[in-house]
Amino acid sequence: MGTRRRLPPDERRNQLLDIGAALFATRPYEDVLMEDVAERAGVSRALMYRYFPGKREFFAAIFQRDSDGLLAGAAADPALPLAEQVAAGLDAHIDYFVRNTEAALAVNRGPLSGDPLIQGIISGELAELRRRMLDAAGLDGPAREHASIALHGWLLFVRGVCTDWIEHQAISREDLREMCLRTLTAALALTPADAPRRP
Repeated sequence: MGTRRRLPPDERRNQLLDIGAALFATRPYEDVLMEDVAERAGVSRALMYRYFPGKREFFAAIFQRDSDGLLAGAAADPALPLAEQVAAGLDAHIDYFVRNTEAALAVNRGPLSGDPLIQGIISGELAELRRRMLDAAGLDGPAREHASIALHGWLLFVRGVCTDWIEHQAISREDLREMCLRTLTAALALTPADAPRRP
């Protein structure tokens, strides 16, 4: 058991999140126990549950922190061309999946894939990424609405193929990256003026 020492509440909470993040990244969700986290932190189970009422909420807090960190790290650099900004954001997304394989599988195909709390975090992250991309492109009016739909589909596509990739490793990372970028190009290629009209 870790050495017991008093920490300020915020520091203790972050310590627990750090330990949990390391465990969830490499172990299936079902194999991570709150008791294990408490033991590694050198605290009682009662204290652990004072910070987080259950494993679901504990994982959600870790996942929210990761999402916030991913968004902060993927902040647009106006000095870069839009294509380079998108590529950098995609690389950060793939890096997260590589570092947190088990957690990514848990939220996309595992026991948390239908959890409203977890899916709400994902939806918020995707909405923010879409907004940033639209703003960076300087789109408005019908063009923005059209691109918004395309980007929504593309972001879901990226999440899906990255999940499949970390599970099966059927193609190289370079091929995965190229597939995602080519799909985005294709999704945005059709402008509203070119779109077929309904009869």
